[in-house]
Amino acid sequence: MTIAGGIVLIMLGAILTWAVEFDIAGFDINIVGVILMIGGLAWLLFAVYRLSLARRAVPDATATTVVEDPVVQRRTYQERHYNDPPVV
Repeated sequence: MTIAGGIVLIMLGAILTWAVEFDIAGFDINIVGVILMIGGLAWLLFAVYRLSLARRAVPDATATTVVEDPVVQRRTYQERHYNDPPVV
């Protein structure tokens, strides 16, 4: 769902509405063009809305601070193999 998809639909609808002139019984190509332009406009507005939400949702890096507790003891683990001598 991108901005380009909405623009392509608007352009395709405009071409069908104003540049194509042929008639098929029971099918109006101009109405199809108008529907595509309206759908492209809705798509474009929705894409811009989603883009604005995505840019607003990024948290501020300066607002969060990480404090490590120096009292916390860290354990280290050694990998032992079956053939290693036992630890005494």
